Amino acid sequence: LAISYLESRGESVGQKTLDMERQAIQAMMHHVTSRLPLTARLPVIRADHPQVLTGRAYTAAQITRICAAQTIKNALATELAYAAGLRAHELYTLARPDEQPPSARQADETKWAGRDGITYTVHGKGGLVREVNIPNELALRLEAVRRDNAVILTDRGVNHSSRYALGGGHPWSNSFSAAAQRVLGWSAGAHGVRHSYAQERMRELQHQGLSREASLTTVSQEMGHFRPEITETYLR
Repeated sequence: LAISYLESRGESVGQKTLDMERQAIQAMMHHVTSRLPLTARLPVIRADHPQVLTGRAYTAAQITRICAAQTIKNALATELAYAAGLRAHELYTLARPDEQPPSARQADETKWAGRDGITYTVHGKGGLVREVNIPNELALRLEAVRRDNAVILTDRGVNHSSRYALGGGHPWSNSFSAAAQRVLGWSAGAHGVRHSYAQERMRELQHQGLSREASLTTVSQEMGHFRPEITETYLR
């Protein structure tokens, strides 16, 4: 429960705040509730956002340049993350819905409005399995690298069942940042791709006539945090 809480907080606060909260919870579990042995430690959860929450989104042209500077499997991962708003570790967990059914969560009719594609699922934070929309052309390329049998890949100490031979996790994040530095001269990190997704979808949905509030809710469902106020942090 503590880890799920920290993962959720990592969507909206910086690393320093998240570390302080982890230490406070750990102390409480050591000395108040005694639910954690004194020799045990809560794992360090990485915040999705840096302390300065500005200017993290990439343009479509910048994403294209970054992909051109990556290996084929990492470039495909970048395209998928950009098209569907995926976290780094979620790339490892892409699956067909019949293989990995989605969790029961709210889904408005406006979800993915204006976008065509194929539905897949990913295993996100807190054990949530959510549906994501992959453009048709990208879905064909994804299926072209489908493994005969799923393999277990470990990223940041967590095991993931991988059905597709593409980049993901920490290695992909490193590849993305290195490629961005080479072609752009700077990098806002791989998580900036989710900022790009959020901002583009907000523009698309509002252009279709949705209110800002409805757009925030829709994007929160598409990205898997289900909290409009978290979507706001991706728009900075």
